[in-house]
Amino acid sequence: MSVEEGGMPGLGRPRQARWTLMLLLSTAMYGAHAPLLALCHVDGRVPFRPSSAVLLTELTKLLLCAFSLLVGWQAWPRGAPPWRQAAPFALSALLYGANNNLVIYLQRYMDPSTYQVLSNLKIGSTALFYCLCLRHRLSARQGLALLLLMAAGACYAAGGLQDPGNTLPGPLAAAASPMPLHITPLGLLLLILYCLISGLSSVYTELLMKRQRLPLALQNLFLYTFGVLLNLGLHAGGGSGPGLLEGFSGWAALVVLSQALNGLLMSAVMKHGSSITRLFVVSCSLVVNAMLSAALLRLQLTATFFLATLLIGLAVRLYYGSH
Repeated sequence: MSVEEGGMPGLGRPRQARWTLMLLLSTAMYGAHAPLLALCHVDGRVPFRPSSAVLLTELTKLLLCAFSLLVGWQAWPRGAPPWRQAAPFALSALLYGANNNLVIYLQRYMDPSTYQVLSNLKIGSTALFYCLCLRHRLSARQGLALLLLMAAGACYAAGGLQDPGNTLPGPLAAAASPMPLHITPLGLLLLILYCLISGLSSVYTELLMKRQRLPLALQNLFLYTFGVLLNLGLHAGGGSGPGLLEGFSGWAALVVLSQALNGLLMSAVMKHGSSITRLFVVSCSLVVNAMLSAALLRLQLTATFFLATLLIGLAVRLYYGSH
């Protein structure tokens, strides 16, 4: 039984509890990603190749799915192996791969703060494709909730955290320290393309997973096989640099494992929930991100953070309270 947008009608309390726990775990893992990545830094830099982390994450997800099928946690479908149904997942892997690389190129044409603020437009693009491809209609109240999510993300990126020493490296720098704002016309074009691909990849994968009558683990096996092949090619063609495992530490291994587990949780959200649910998980993870950053990295929470938290709470209430 699929999980509906406004809740889970007809599901018993145990399944409701499992679903809630899964969403909370995914929110925590999303929120912990940037602080954990910051803890990996050595002399202000990531000591390993980012493509290595992505490749190892995809490989970990693939192995976990294969293990799930081998031990019988999810049953293999009866009859001949449905290999033909694997082909559509190549497009999903390609879209995700294109998006991951666009994030890297975008940094050349705009400052991190501008990227963090404007990238929230992907909430709107996801909602657009969600309505067009899945033929769902959002009420005015739900539309307002998504606008509030976009505003919350922009508020957080614009100054939700402060770094008193101005020394924070990596993915938290944009949210913690002000930088000169700039964006080029090409950067704006690439950003729009990034938001469109982000929304399309999410909705396309959701549509694919819901239409196929296959176990989730098998669908993930298809998706991550293509993901491993694609990222293996990108890693090999990335030029000289550290080896696959060079520079990895315990923190880096934890980043890879948490990202892999979160990817599997998100695939369950896509199959049994929706792309919109995923947007709320990612937005709520900003609160976890800020709290961990304050605790582990000694960053200061600002009034802007509390405004963003309020906006997220209002968005959740508006969207899920309208059913």
